[in-house]
Amino acid sequence: MDGREVIGPQPGPPKRERADAARNREKVLKAAARLFRDKGVDAVSMDAIAAEAGVGKGTLFRRFGDKSGLAVALLDSRESELQAAILSGPPPLGPGAPAPDRLAAFAEAYLGYLFDHLDLVRMSETASPGARYRIGAYRFWHRHVAILLAEARPGADADVLAHVLLAALAAEAAGVMREEYGEARVRAAVATVIDALARP
Repeated sequence: MDGREVIGPQPGPPKRERADAARNREKVLKAAARLFRDKGVDAVSMDAIAAEAGVGKGTLFRRFGDKSGLAVALLDSRESELQAAILSGPPPLGPGAPAPDRLAAFAEAYLGYLFDHLDLVRMSETASPGARYRIGAYRFWHRHVAILLAEARPGADADVLAHVLLAALAAEAAGVMREEYGEARVRAAVATVIDALARP
């Protein structure tokens, strides 16, 4: 990634969301979360979400685009919690621990988030070719992992290694591995990869 996709701050004050738009957004997110939980992500249509939320289909599509846009919005608060723990939480997930320990803590925390929301994360990552790499959260995870790998392995190509490590945490792959081998074996395998990368 060359960073050209990142959009800088725009001049002028940020636009405030209209009160009715904010209410509609909240209704849609609650309806989508309820339907996804009760029926499964694949079984729920955008029409069903609009009907459950009591909004027009046009409102839904303009605001979120498709189900993957809804997934990203639903995941946002959990991602923000994990990001805050990485930036300012206690070690080893937060600052203050050696890089290999922080990488191991990140992978463990990320797998917990991933397996708790697997269908939503999978949808957000696979909605279109390359969707995973356009999500802002992925850029955050990549930068964090690259910084820690650069510290753990001076001279290594940390940017590429970060993508290699994060490939093991992709929702599609993690879901298949969990189904075939169980969650404990997936976590153990990821820990082995981190040891190999970060504790040479």
